[in-house]
Amino acid sequence: MAHTPLKDKYTSEIVPKLKEQFGFENIHQVPKLVKVTINRGLGEAAQNAKALESSQKEIALITGQKPVVTRAKKAIAGFKIREGMPIGVMVTLRRDRMYNFLDRLINLSLPRIRDFRGVSPRSFDGRGNYTLGVREQLIFPEVSYDQIDQIRGMDISIVTTAMNDEEGRALLKEMGMPFRDN
Repeated sequence: MAHTPLKDKYTSEIVPKLKEQFGFENIHQVPKLVKVTINRGLGEAAQNAKALESSQKEIALITGQKPVVTRAKKAIAGFKIREGMPIGVMVTLRRDRMYNFLDRLINLSLPRIRDFRGVSPRSFDGRGNYTLGVREQLIFPEVSYDQIDQIRGMDISIVTTAMNDEEGRALLKEMGMPFRDN
């Protein structure tokens, strides 16, 4: 596969910058992306098989990879869910697909959100990983309004090798992630 522009930018510009900023001796200490997981929980999939099918198509369209159907680990009577029922779809992206997806997310999709002022800088988990919730799938240029049956969101988790939030934030900021100032 060909190198992606974001990956090239990471190796040529971001690594030296972060190395200097945090005083890393070794290039391997510089935080890097491990994977990006896109997850969509579908509560209604238990009653509505079509929701699951359309979600699979959408996520496959957005990521370029076929999603895995996630199933309930245990029964929850209040939600009318039995063990083993399909309750969501998820995809794990690595390497070039991950860089391509992040590039599109940062430069095309996020700016398309209405009243967008940046993503929250507080959504780090303490170990340099970042999770972001997207309220509707229409922000992705691959999804056309006519194809969708219902507006659904998804969670996007970006896993890095950063040791702490500060390093993770610096890495994503350099990649162009539009953080809010607060």
